[in-house]
Amino acid sequence: MSDVKTDLADLKDIAGAAVADAPAAAEGDAAPAAVEPPVSTMPLREQELDKFGRAYATGRRKDAVARVWLKPGKGKITVNGRDQETYFARPTLRLVLNQVFAITEREGQYDVDVTVKGGGLSGQAGAVKHGISQALTKFEPALRSTVKAAGFLTRDSRKVERKKYGKAKARKSFQFSKR
Repeated sequence: MSDVKTDLADLKDIAGAAVADAPAAAEGDAAPAAVEPPVSTMPLREQELDKFGRAYATGRRKDAVARVWLKPGKGKITVNGRDQETYFARPTLRLVLNQVFAITEREGQYDVDVTVKGGGLSGQAGAVKHGISQALTKFEPALRSTVKAAGFLTRDSRKVERKKYGKAKARKSFQFSKR
């Protein structure tokens, strides 16, 4: 055991000697030309765009699947060839779509084209939100931490529970009859 401690102490002395042996820069000398930026400023991911300059992503929620294309524009969201106000008539559903842009402070900066299938309107709105979040992080990788912290990149895996035999629904029993 004592050998290990001395070996570590020797390494510490060697490391200290190596730092002392490095040439010290004089006050008038220029900084070295090949200085790498700190790791925290370098993006972990690269921008993923198609040949038309759009970011593509798929969003899912319940039984709904949304294919989302995002490109710079004036903030127009088109769902299945219709404007978002006509497709998602309820204001709460439109609010769900725009949450991603609100949290990243990008309202009115991107045009979104969406095709969505399956499920109901609520599931489709959640799928579109998930797809927009994925596409936005592909277009601007620096926003990933903001969107992820808000929980928009996580796919909500909750689904309707299946119906069991001998039951009226998934858990509801038939009405009890005494006679």
